[in-house]
Amino acid sequence: MAPARREHRLEGLCRQERGQCGAAESSRSGHVVSTHGIDAAAGSIPTADVPRYGALGSIQTAVSGLNAVLAVGSALAIAAAGAVLTWEVMGRYFFAIASDWQDELSTFLLIGATFAAAGWIQAKRGHVAIDALTHILPPGIDAVRKVLADLFSFMFVTFFAWKSWALFYEAWDEGQTTPSAWGPPLWIPYSCMALGMS
Repeated sequence: MAPARREHRLEGLCRQERGQCGAAESSRSGHVVSTHGIDAAAGSIPTADVPRYGALGSIQTAVSGLNAVLAVGSALAIAAAGAVLTWEVMGRYFFAIASDWQDELSTFLLIGATFAAAGWIQAKRGHVAIDALTHILPPGIDAVRKVLADLFSFMFVTFFAWKSWALFYEAWDEGQTTPSAWGPPLWIPYSCMALGMS
């Protein structure tokens, strides 16, 4: 059977539909193109225009530095959670050592990593986005759609932060712990959720 001709493969379809090449073809040329048309290899991620100097520039620099530190901490927390779970599997199956703390510790680490890295991911526009409507809607209606999406996202994050702070205060005030034998305090994951959403 003869190999498929280039114009009949997925890359050809992408070129016909949007005038773009697909990720498979672009990887052969040395560039990686994301679904948003951003050259990920070059790191050209669009950002908002923020002044480099003055009060707003200082705040932006501080927030960017904090987000970078939290992103590194999140990566370390994910690695630690992987190590804890790997130790539990190896200890249980190879050495007959059972422990009851690994599930809660890994859950706390993953919750902390998820919410601590949220600001950094948002700044890099790394969240999953479905942009099918962007290509279909006229520019004016698409701008309204983006504003509505931002408004609903803001309302969700505000509500989530409010409830997380309420849970944190309740857990701190009442001294709530998990029901396990280890019994770590519940204010730890609630504080990660509250800070990450704030």
